Amino acid sequence: MGEGKVYTLAEVSEHSNPKDCWLVIDGKVYDVTKFLEDHPGGDDVLLSATGKDATDDFEDVGHSTSARAMMDEFCVGEIDSATIPSKVKYTPPKQPHYNQDKTSEFIIKLLQFLVPLIILSVAVGIRFYTKSA
Repeated sequence: MGEGKVYTLAEVSEHSNPKDCWLVIDGKVYDVTKFLEDHPGGDDVLLSATGKDATDDFEDVGHSTSARAMMDEFCVGEIDSATIPSKVKYTPPKQPHYNQDKTSEFIIKLLQFLVPLIILSVAVGIRFYTKSA
């Protein structure tokens, strides 16, 4: 184990092929080249995690304690955390309130009051005139 050496992400990214494969997990750098053929998920899974911080990929799978114990033999050093890009939280762009029908709220409220009143008045008028005839 060469745990004393500190690597940048650029240095680790250079090791991203089947003959030389390094991963970054939990701030440590692992040379998993010898493990590629033995990895239960296949070598493609490991190769796709090169060149970035693969901690989330590793944790999402839910590795066993024996798999975590095996990692020590592949550790070659640590990553310089300043070289790992920070995760940017997505914030949607600010948009003004959109009134789909372009009608002011005052007119809508006025119509909600007047339309039933007019219908009621017409109904009463019809009733009144049909009774008198």
